[in-house]
Amino acid sequence: MIHLVNKAFKFRIYPTKDQQILINKTFGCSRFVYNYYLAKSIADYQESGKSNSCFQNCNDSTRLKNELIWLKEVDGWAITNSLRDLDSAYQNFFRRVKQGQKPGFPRFKKRSNNRQSYRTTKSNKTDLQIKDSKIKLPKLGWVKMKQDRQIVGQIQNATISRTPSNKYFISICCKNVPIYEFEQTGSVIGIDVGLKEFAITSDGDKFHNPKYLSKSEKRLKRLQRKHSKKQKGSKNKEKSRIKLAKLYEKVTNQRKDFIHKLTTELLKNHDVICCENLNVTGMIKNHKLAKAISDVSWSEFFYQLKYKADWYSKKFIVKKICKESLQIRFINKYVDEAANETIKKIVIEKM
Repeated sequence: MIHLVNKAFKFRIYPTKDQQILINKTFGCSRFVYNYYLAKSIADYQESGKSNSCFQNCNDSTRLKNELIWLKEVDGWAITNSLRDLDSAYQNFFRRVKQGQKPGFPRFKKRSNNRQSYRTTKSNKTDLQIKDSKIKLPKLGWVKMKQDRQIVGQIQNATISRTPSNKYFISICCKNVPIYEFEQTGSVIGIDVGLKEFAITSDGDKFHNPKYLSKSEKRLKRLQRKHSKKQKGSKNKEKSRIKLAKLYEKVTNQRKDFIHKLTTELLKNHDVICCENLNVTGMIKNHKLAKAISDVSWSEFFYQLKYKADWYSKKFIVKKICKESLQIRFINKYVDEAANETIKKIVIEKM
């Protein structure tokens, strides 16, 4: 059975020097507009008690472009989407206030952040065209792209980003992407995550924790030591920073690759997966275990299980931990197959 979903396809792009200059200008203009209207909204709220809407900011941006001519040099959709992002940040803030959560008021964007991005929208047939491993972007023209798989679905928008290692990527968001659902197996399992073993299932399967950060820690320390001794503002300092960023990027990619393969394998072989609801944010406050918990990346594991379960028509259940949930991994040892399914259902209901 085919299931239609929204999906993004991420590829690395290789812009020319002139295109890199324009991309970096677009980063700066998007950041400037975001910060300008955030400050304006705060000032207007202090005066009148009302903050500006996204519609008001978009109308006022025309005046700002006439005053600051350099804003017209970049993609106009990047400016508009920057204002939409600001509106989303405000909406999320109000939602968290109503729900009694930690508010998290919108923050100003920093130029010093090495991870920059902007989003452009497909407004006509000529935008975001793909041909001969190249993509056509507004203002930039044709940009070389390393396309390792076919893009399916209807293209909506694209996000151009620059990583701390000075690599450029494009994430193409598409809708109505066909996903072929996995076959139903009738299997129900519970998963217990840990630090020594990444995950242990109720069927007795164990998945070892690869500990990618620990394996690269020796080299990281050496690079960090060299980086700290370089003269501030020098070219050698920048080269050292890029080397360090590339190693951190490698660790991140290794971890994501492991989790992607594991979650896909679990959902392929099981119809229902149950996990305990862990307070990862609270657990990281334990300074003795913070590094190990961050390295194991449980939140990313649960996040991937959740959205992939929706894609492949499986069920992912997260419940609060209780005494009964500790029994789930030992069920197969003490009961026969018929009773096993019955007890599993009881355990899942109590969880």
